Amino acid sequence: MSAVTAASAAFSAAQAADLARTTKKRKALHAYLSDDAHETWHQFAATHGISVSATLEALAAELQASEVADGGSIDFDPIVSRARQTDAARRRRRR
Repeated sequence: MSAVTAASAAFSAAQAADLARTTKKRKALHAYLSDDAHETWHQFAATHGISVSATLEALAAELQASEVADGGSIDFDPIVSRARQTDAARRRRRR
């Protein structure tokens, strides 16, 4: 990971953590998935030690911040990092 990518990931992770701490109201996202897709989401989250909801939250931040819509690609390392921070912030709020 380059220094620029690392700095960008750290900044994005900080934004995700701030969002998780300051967002009091969340909205539900409902989707009907095939059994395989459902299992894939849960397996990805379990493999990385994060929740599916935090993964989606982090993915949304990455989609918003990147040029994926313009044909770019997604680096999953910052998404996993942000998702871990989101999960941690939510766990701290529940205590």
